[in-house]
Amino acid sequence: MIDRRMLLNIDWMLVLLIFMIGASGLTTVYSATHGRLETHLDDLYIKQIYWFSAGIVLMILVTLVDYQVLAKGAYIFLVLGILLLLGVLGFGRVSSGARRWIFLGPLSFQPSEGVKIFLILAFARYFTDTRREGGYRFRDLLIPVVMLGIPFILIAKQPDLGTALVLFLIAYTLVFISGFPLKILLSLTGVGLAAMPVAWRFLKDYQKVRLITLLNPDFDPLGAGYHSWQSKIAIGSGGFWGKGLFAGTQSGLNFLPEKHTDFIFAVLAEEWGFLGAAGLIVLYMALILRGVSIAYTSKDRMASLIATGVVSMLSFYVLLNIAMTMGLAPVVGLPLPLLSYGGSSTLATMLAVGLLLNIRMRRFLYNPGNEGRVNYQGP
Repeated sequence: MIDRRMLLNIDWMLVLLIFMIGASGLTTVYSATHGRLETHLDDLYIKQIYWFSAGIVLMILVTLVDYQVLAKGAYIFLVLGILLLLGVLGFGRVSSGARRWIFLGPLSFQPSEGVKIFLILAFARYFTDTRREGGYRFRDLLIPVVMLGIPFILIAKQPDLGTALVLFLIAYTLVFISGFPLKILLSLTGVGLAAMPVAWRFLKDYQKVRLITLLNPDFDPLGAGYHSWQSKIAIGSGGFWGKGLFAGTQSGLNFLPEKHTDFIFAVLAEEWGFLGAAGLIVLYMALILRGVSIAYTSKDRMASLIATGVVSMLSFYVLLNIAMTMGLAPVVGLPLPLLSYGGSSTLATMLAVGLLLNIRMRRFLYNPGNEGRVNYQGP
């Protein structure tokens, strides 16, 4: 139930940031697709309005349900997500060389987007239920490794290494913040680095070429490096003030691939210049800092871990996508939250923001003064 005290604790600044970024996304998607050479993209901004509106409804619904109740079903949610990922491999439709979507009539959704949220809830519940006064031991990682490993492998097989990488980074962040000894984390990092030559053998040829192109941009400028080159040209040509709305030539003349999804930041930077790109980054930084504040001021361990997971997810998506468009990270096909076109991504982001609002509204309910509550003193 929602009482008056909860309503007074709604984080309206967080809501405002979401609407500002969402409005920027709708405008940029419209500019990137409407009246361009590819007429079949003209209606995408309408669909994105529908997805954003559905995301608002989902955000409100998630806010109404106590996050403690949601956490109780975390393991069920994760199992459901894994079953959907298995369904993708068995029945998903191939698009752009990847099998990532499940189609239900005219609608399609990408289960891996929801799995990130389910993993955050599952890790938060596990590290809350198993907190040890004497500190965690190496064997306490067994269950988290299984919870991460199964969806990681299924997502990597689609193939979607970008989402799989974000899933791993979220898990690593939660392991770190939960209080595992530094020597265990360093040991895991060492094992991961040592396994990289082995992992290289399992990469597909185009993935290897993308990594090589990152280190040597001139390696294949008309092939694997084409996306990155065109994106950097678009960003650079925007200058300080930009070319103006609908005036971007790289996107308008179809030089920039995936302009409404993976490389939408380049579209915005070309049209609004350094000033507009910097403004967008400031909005993302403000959003992330609000999330950090919610995680830090949470009174119980569960809330802090969930908020930390959400903040890490948003941070990695923003960082990797912008770095990718600037040629500082390999092209891995990650959307920019609330800016890129995409229903599954938009709904997952709004669901994550709903969790932050949920925690912020109820921060006074779960504190050391309430009998039977979790007394969180930090990791």
